[in-house]
Amino acid sequence: MRKNKKERQRLLKETITGTPFITDEELAEKFQVSIQTIRLDRLELSIPELRERIKHVAEKNMEDEVKSLPLDEVIGDVIDLELDTSAISIFEVKEEHVFSRNKIARGHHLFAQANSLAVAVIDDELALTSKAYIKFTRQVKQGERVVSKAKVAEISLENGRTVVDVNSYVGKELVFSGEFMMFRSNTNKG
Repeated sequence: MRKNKKERQRLLKETITGTPFITDEELAEKFQVSIQTIRLDRLELSIPELRERIKHVAEKNMEDEVKSLPLDEVIGDVIDLELDTSAISIFEVKEEHVFSRNKIARGHHLFAQANSLAVAVIDDELALTSKAYIKFTRQVKQGERVVSKAKVAEISLENGRTVVDVNSYVGKELVFSGEFMMFRSNTNKG
């Protein structure tokens, strides 16, 4: 059921506050209005577009800083990071990331997102992937948003190894999983 403008804008603000990474397309579908109407509502309410909301959340949540590589070398936008514990990134699949024939994302982009997140979560100046076991569980298409979640499973400072598990999702659906064995130079931590 369509809402009047005032009620729709109130619910829109509430929805975006609770789910800051929701797209204009998803909002248009939810409120049964055009994407243009959603954009106008956001403008009137001074709510930034998705890209700006992602940056804002990332800045707010980035208590730790990536040590192992420059943040702009991480594939996707890092929105949460706790060194040697966990990290989250978001990757928007665009035209340049897909095969032109079928609009399916090239696998190396999904791998790069997960691998660079596994590197970024390491609390060390040097972190390199020594081995990875990966599995693609579903095709990802242009326009989809991939959320990768890295979790440090094991740290062995004696031999300079860290195991990082990364799972990537589109919505709630798992599309990629990987176990990354990482080499780190800092064996004297702690």
